[in-house]
Amino acid sequence: MSAPAYQRALVIKLQHHGDVLLASPVLGALAEQGIEADMLVFDETTPMVAGNPHLSQLHTIARAGRRAYSLWGWLAVEWRLLRTLRARRYDLVVHLNTRRRGAWMTRLLKPRVSVAPATQRGRFWRKSFTHLFPELRDTRHMVEIQLDALRRVGIQPSEAAKAPYMPVSAADIEVARGLLQQHGLAPGGYILVHPTSRWMFKAWPPERMAVVIDALTAAGEQVVLTAAKAAEEVAMVEAIKARLSRPVLDLTGKLTLKQLGALIADAKLWFGLDSAPMHMAAALGTPCVALFGPSVTAEWSPWRGPHRVVAHQGYSCRPCAKAGCGDGGVSECLVNLPEQAALQAIMELAAEVGRPIRLG
Repeated sequence: MSAPAYQRALVIKLQHHGDVLLASPVLGALAEQGIEADMLVFDETTPMVAGNPHLSQLHTIARAGRRAYSLWGWLAVEWRLLRTLRARRYDLVVHLNTRRRGAWMTRLLKPRVSVAPATQRGRFWRKSFTHLFPELRDTRHMVEIQLDALRRVGIQPSEAAKAPYMPVSAADIEVARGLLQQHGLAPGGYILVHPTSRWMFKAWPPERMAVVIDALTAAGEQVVLTAAKAAEEVAMVEAIKARLSRPVLDLTGKLTLKQLGALIADAKLWFGLDSAPMHMAAALGTPCVALFGPSVTAEWSPWRGPHRVVAHQGYSCRPCAKAGCGDGGVSECLVNLPEQAALQAIMELAAEVGRPIRLG
């Protein structure tokens, strides 16, 4: 089937912030074929795609699902969503994860063509879609895996379409630069360090992060700390600051996601964990150095752009894709990752992009 046979598509991506951002190339690939594209995401992830020029309409549902409403409230919300989506008359539905919610939605919308991962088993799943695509996990980047859904139904993305798009508005840039100006910082004059993640088994110990930040500030670099306002992330940032020899600008919990994007875009370099802000940095073209523990590097590393991945080479079990060793919440491959490995990567990348950092 040739790509022009499709007029309007719905892309379903009911996952986390970084996952949604890495799905944006699917919108670009559809747009370059002249296919109008809508997207269905969890409401909390809308900042990752709202404002994308390749997106026609953005539809949302609550991550909590039925738990977010009374019974009648939930039924009313579901009915309104279904009516809205049916009115769009999609001839293509692209479901990019294995949630059964997407299978039910596809059955109710009855598009001419639909595609989803072949990873999910069972007759219900198989019969919900006209096509299934293989997910080559552990060996292929998530951007390419998701574009394989389009390839399966006859849409071949160009190289240009493979770039994730992180929407940042002029208003977001104004707010971020205003905060910098208040503290005597200018665009391009700071290193942004984001030492936390929603999943703290991906985090480096605060004492190791403090060593790297101290080395940067000792070299005359300005450091800006960012993190979400979740209690666990705030506690991690406080633990890091308590170990620092020199003060840094802490903007933890003070930025929206899009304002964080603006701050990342203006940074000299980004340093942190395998996380949504890492994917934002890559999408915005900011050089980034990322610490990886249990995550599969081939699948989740920064997509293109100048970057370095720092991971411990002494663990044969890495990457395990577990929530810490034995799913216990602590990743020894991160706990024992030496500070010098991160500092070396930062110096190498900074030199490569013409923004040298001279550490003592």
